[in-house]
Amino acid sequence: MSQDEYSTEGSYVTAGEEFNRDTDYIETRITADERDGYPVEAGRYRLVAARACPWANRTIIVRRLLGLEDAISLGMPGPTHDSRSWTFDLDPGGVDPVLGIERLQQAYFARFPDYPKGITVPAIVDVPTGAVVTNDYPQITLDFSTEWTAFHRQGAPDLYPEAHREEIDRIAQEIYTEVNNGVYRCGFAGSQEAYERAYHRLFAALDSLSERLATQRYLVGDTITEADVRLFTTLVRFDPVYHGHFKCNRAKLTEMPVLWAYARDLFQTPGFGDTVDFTQIKEHYYVVHTDINPSQIVPTGPELADWLSPHGREELGGRPFGEGSPPGPVAEGERVPADANPLSALAEQQ
Repeated sequence: MSQDEYSTEGSYVTAGEEFNRDTDYIETRITADERDGYPVEAGRYRLVAARACPWANRTIIVRRLLGLEDAISLGMPGPTHDSRSWTFDLDPGGVDPVLGIERLQQAYFARFPDYPKGITVPAIVDVPTGAVVTNDYPQITLDFSTEWTAFHRQGAPDLYPEAHREEIDRIAQEIYTEVNNGVYRCGFAGSQEAYERAYHRLFAALDSLSERLATQRYLVGDTITEADVRLFTTLVRFDPVYHGHFKCNRAKLTEMPVLWAYARDLFQTPGFGDTVDFTQIKEHYYVVHTDINPSQIVPTGPELADWLSPHGREELGGRPFGEGSPPGPVAEGERVPADANPLSALAEQQ
């Protein structure tokens, strides 16, 4: 892939350079007051989110925690894609059953015929027009929390409590810069020097987060917030992908006691682990990133059952859902296969 081409993640190695993510997203918002021309309306929009992608995984988690499944439908592309677009190869005939398209690119072109950038997930598509509304993933989850309140389930947690927003925003920005994007800076570094700088920055941030979480169950306050969602999707991919594939190998997650316990605590919380498909995660990174893994061989490990081992974080107190309650069972058609998730395997045994 040349420097002038865009990938569907904005991720590829450029020799001699440090990895820089393109963060110029479609900033149109779906709001209760319709200020961008797209009103909050149940049944009108489709969230297109590949389980393999950490940025998309955030939106799936928040949608489930808030109980927005009936208000916003979910389209799921397969774990791999070509340089043009994510595709709906998991659906019968390779066509999304609601949008009637084979490639997410078609929804982007329906709104911007000459769209020059990467076709990224997550994306929200306006079903009546078939046109993409937004792919601004940091704002999508915040809007789920603040603009879609009329459609939240009874007992939905407040993931973006007003009293803690300044701190959540600060922590979330640090997590994005140093961890979420930090693993990519390691994996797509174009020189030894760029890699080593990225490596040390990443693990300095993980050490800092370990210190913070050693004395409190969640990142901000005593309940799960947006900040926890943002950290979780990187941690859950750390050992299967980032440790080896992206050379983030000072230590595995399982060798970082505080973060490993914290990640297991969230994984075992309804709405988090039950959205994770380890098979798709590994297939995506190891097959798509041919500049890093030209053989496209997908590793068999690591062991998944350990995600269900006791974490002991209850001793720190905290109320996962605050005054609310856990989400109910995963919606029919959205369950992760048992061979890709130990929670699904456990549910089948019960």
